[in-house]
Amino acid sequence: MAVTEKLSYKITPLEKNGSSEKSVSLTVKVNENNSKYLLHRAVVAQDSQIRQGTACTKTRSEVRAGGKKPWKQKGTGQARSGSKNSPLWNGGGVAFGPKPRSYKKKINSKELKLAIQTALYSCNDKIIVVEDFASSLEKPNTKAFLTKLGDVIDSSSKTLVVTNEPNKNVMLSSRNVNNLTLLYSNTLNVKEILLAKKIVITESALENIQKTYHD
Repeated sequence: MAVTEKLSYKITPLEKNGSSEKSVSLTVKVNENNSKYLLHRAVVAQDSQIRQGTACTKTRSEVRAGGKKPWKQKGTGQARSGSKNSPLWNGGGVAFGPKPRSYKKKINSKELKLAIQTALYSCNDKIIVVEDFASSLEKPNTKAFLTKLGDVIDSSSKTLVVTNEPNKNVMLSSRNVNNLTLLYSNTLNVKEILLAKKIVITESALENIQKTYHD
């Protein structure tokens, strides 16, 4: 059964010596009874979509080899054999080997939304809400990006930064920062939320998360 919880955050200013009294809130639905099972399903579904499923082996009918019987049936003292394509032979086919297939697992959209909200609730103590900073980056510059977010991110631990929409300057400035993952408010996934030691969300991204994932 899902219950509704309200999470409140104080916006952290990015300017040095800056102060902000503004607060924002996020209302989420949380699955309390079987939250671990739901989160596990979401992570398994996410990982299964990454698998290419291109592993392929040849069966005995696909191996290129002669169809001639290696030796006569009786009188040689050896075990009888009818084909070099047998899985028992070196260079023969593979019995029950992998074939190209899809590993994709289905998860309902409502389940996924509930799993993301549950993950955000369970990681509530890791979340830091900051003011929007994309417009302040006039060009791609990693040093300027780290100067801007230096007080709220730590390159020694895994940090997740969530912005409202794609921004070229933010993407190019953050891609070389160690242990930093950049996601957008409408492309969240459970695995990145759970793995992050710190989650930095912009104010506009938090508003969009509310609209996207809370029914």
